[in-house]
This record gives sequence, structure tokens and C-alpha cells, in this order.
Amino acid sequence: MGLSEIVQEQIRALPEGQVREVLDFIGYLRSRQAQAQWDDLMLAQEQSLAKVWDDAEDEVWNHV
Repeated sequence: MGLSEIVQEQIRALPEGQVREVLDFIGYLRSRQAQAQWDDLMLAQEQSLAKVWDDAEDEVWNHV
């Protein structure tokens, strides 16, 4: 029996209110994963644009 089947079996044994909590937690995990991917994208953009952002002309914006 695979992990997915074990989880399904365990969920079937829960009362409906707790199943809703499990569903909420799954949503939380998925949103956290999406946020991690977004953070990775932002970091990649920051690194690729560092030379553009860090020049003498833009010094005035460093303290805004």
C-alpha cells in the first residue's frame, strides 16, 4: 500500500469536521509551496538585476 492510499484510509476514518481541517492544511501546504517558488523567482530576478539597480545614478533611491 502506497503513502497516498494510507492517507486516504486515515482520512476516511475521521469525522467530517476534521476532514475539513485536513483539507485546510493541504491548502496551506500548497500555498506555502507556491510562495517558495515565488520567493525563488524574486531572488533570481534580484540577482540578475543587481548591476542595473546598483549604479551611481540610482544612489538617491537607496535611502527611500
